[in-house]
Amino acid sequence: MTRLHTAAVVGAQFGDEGKGKIVDVLGPQYDAVARFQGGNNAGHTLVVKGEKTVLHLIPSGILHPNLKCAIGSGCVVDATVLVEEITALEERKIDVVSRLMVAGNAPMILPVHRALDTARERALGDNKIGTTKRGIGPAYEDQVGRNSALVRDLLSKDALAKAVARLL
Repeated sequence: MTRLHTAAVVGAQFGDEGKGKIVDVLGPQYDAVARFQGGNNAGHTLVVKGEKTVLHLIPSGILHPNLKCAIGSGCVVDATVLVEEITALEERKIDVVSRLMVAGNAPMILPVHRALDTARERALGDNKIGTTKRGIGPAYEDQVGRNSALVRDLLSKDALAKAVARLL
């Protein structure tokens, strides 16, 4: 199979265009797949050899053992969701840990972001915008305001404590 150099799969609507399925089909022609923005509000449902896989954060290319996968700094990362997805895939004998890279400067979604998202939606009542209440918007607000706790902050208890204190 001829290896291709670069391609981008970008949605031009409001999601649900089938980006994950396209990446799953095209993925084997490449060496790597990267998510460059978004969070775990994505819902990539794939059926491969009759087995259903739903991914919210990890790139759908992870189902192809030859692909490296990356979560870029433009993504907001909910560490709980990430660990749940890694665990579920590893239980199915899909090697994730040696093939997944996560940008250290990617902002994290924390419980405060989910709580704020939910509270704002509730306060809007009938005028709510219909968020997934997963904290995506508030996490991006903190990124723009340069207040985010970053994935790399998980490497040091002190760094994480300082980042969370700054954010709060």
